[in-house]
Amino acid sequence: MTPDEIRNKAEEVREENKAVKHHVCVCMAAGCVSAGSDKVKVALDERATQEDDCCVKSVGCLGLCSAGPLVSVESDGVLYQKVEPKHADKIIDSLGKKPIKELQCDLESPFFKAQMKIVLENSGRIDPETIEDYLAVGGYETLIDVVTNWEPFEVVDEITKSGLRGRGGGGYPTGLKWGTVAKAEGPEKYIVCNADEGDPGAFMDRCILESDPHRVIEGMTLACFAVGATKGYVYIRAEYPLAIERLRNAIRQAKKMDVLGNNILGAPFNFDIEIRLGAGAFVCGEETALIASIEGSRGNPKPRPPYPAEKGVFGKPTLINNVETYANIVPILREGSEWYSSLGTESSKGTKVFALAGQIQNTGLIEVPMGISLREIVFDIGGGVPNGGKCKAVLTGGPSGGCIPESLLDIPVDYESLKELGSMMGSGGMIVMDESSNMVDVAQFFMEFCMSESCGKCVPCRVGTVQMHNLLQRISAGEATVDDLDLLMDLCELTRNTSLCGLGQSAPNPILSTLRFFRDEYTAVLKPSARTTVE
Repeated sequence: MTPDEIRNKAEEVREENKAVKHHVCVCMAAGCVSAGSDKVKVALDERATQEDDCCVKSVGCLGLCSAGPLVSVESDGVLYQKVEPKHADKIIDSLGKKPIKELQCDLESPFFKAQMKIVLENSGRIDPETIEDYLAVGGYETLIDVVTNWEPFEVVDEITKSGLRGRGGGGYPTGLKWGTVAKAEGPEKYIVCNADEGDPGAFMDRCILESDPHRVIEGMTLACFAVGATKGYVYIRAEYPLAIERLRNAIRQAKKMDVLGNNILGAPFNFDIEIRLGAGAFVCGEETALIASIEGSRGNPKPRPPYPAEKGVFGKPTLINNVETYANIVPILREGSEWYSSLGTESSKGTKVFALAGQIQNTGLIEVPMGISLREIVFDIGGGVPNGGKCKAVLTGGPSGGCIPESLLDIPVDYESLKELGSMMGSGGMIVMDESSNMVDVAQFFMEFCMSESCGKCVPCRVGTVQMHNLLQRISAGEATVDDLDLLMDLCELTRNTSLCGLGQSAPNPILSTLRFFRDEYTAVLKPSARTTVE
């Protein structure tokens, strides 16, 4: 299709939507589907056939996963929670009238009001299985504009000026990475989307792909245009079947509409995307291990340099970003780098998507401006600990991050502030712990995870994680001494400084942060004679 034909199609869909008075949107992301939203959708479909001016459609994640299944009625500005099939009649009967009070969510609550949705702007609004819905909200308009009016170096410049940093965990400047790949010589270059989300408690990338797959495809295509690649891979773990299904469907639709494939939008510009399924190894989130897995080898990391931007997939220059990073590209190019760089903090621009989990009232998917405090996230947006419990700590960065005590939750959420406290931004998993959490057990849990997920290639990680886990077991069993604590600290430093890749280098973080802020919980379970020595 030509750009004009796509724009006409988008306008046609918008007119069709306007002709329907009520849009009843049922969340069909994995969280709500697991709670029965598919059955709610069937019930609403059956009931709505008797009504005029009503359209029931599937949409992506509406955010408040703990209250699912969720149903929104756009025309009435209403969101219903914990909806069951038996509520279908009431919902349809209430359209344009007084909302159903017992099902209604408070949209004025901080959970909704304190968020700033840029990456998730289409989530919960469009049907992720229909490209026409994406077109109707301006989808692929940015690609049309860029392919028609921009030079590749202008795209790289704009991303650089925006200040966007990679959302996969490391926070490397995205524009700098794009510029390096763009300058790399050679006829073949690759684009990779890292969707190997392996952190316990993290579900940001899965929800983005389930809710707005075309946004990621458009972001990857814009990246391809900017750096001169012709082939892309989405590396996604196989246990995300719904995200994979929707992504495959979206790629098929994009090719049919000529926004992906050969001669995109009639321009001399080719780009194809292939999906590669990962087997769920945490280490494959590391770039070089991910590349090895894409190439069909065992997912083991390699020493760097050379970096993937110089020598990546099949030895060719490769750009690797994660799902959320690509989902940021369209709004940056659409609204401009100046707008984006005005959001957030001096060093951390824009917004960040987090998956709120653990002992928190409002479990779900949120997007907040960088610089917001952890306290606002936990207590305002998250609603605090259920049943009046007290928050003890927050873990950011998953098994590579650290535990931040409640007393320090006023820090701003940005890359540097979290690092200063021994934690990290990570990909966006955020686990809240209440006072019932034993921090030695928490450290042991994450060390067991890292020990199991270590690929075993380098000795410091392979042996170090096992020895640290053994020491934590001794401490928990009340068999450890002060010398064991000192040895644990030494092992943490050794493993962090000598491991080959990020898994081993960051594995000690949960131990170091809990020792830093909750050392009394370690000394309390040492041998009685050792405790006397400490005191």
